[in-house]
Amino acid sequence: MEPRELKDLAWTGDAVLALYAREWLLEQPRHPLFTRQDLFIRLTSNAFLQAIGEPTRVEAQIGMAYKEGGLEAGFQYIEENLTPLFKKHIANATKGRRGQRR
Repeated sequence: MEPRELKDLAWTGDAVLALYAREWLLEQPRHPLFTRQDLFIRLTSNAFLQAIGEPTRVEAQIGMAYKEGGLEAGFQYIEENLTPLFKKHIANATKGRRGQRR
């Protein structure tokens, strides 16, 4: 894949991820330690995406899923590949924060 094509897909994938994150967070119960804004930033950050792969490539994969199957396919890709890891990431961060309060 050409660098320009990769960046274009990542640009779209970033937008799909942002929309997914907002909609997903609206469905979640209030977190005891993190605000929605905190969780949004964590889910869409390059630091989190780095846990899956190079952030531009991860976003490009989301963009490719969107391009091939629309928003539903983009969301499904995120749901299958990012959401489980994100839930673990937040669970671990929550344990760490609770441990600091003692």
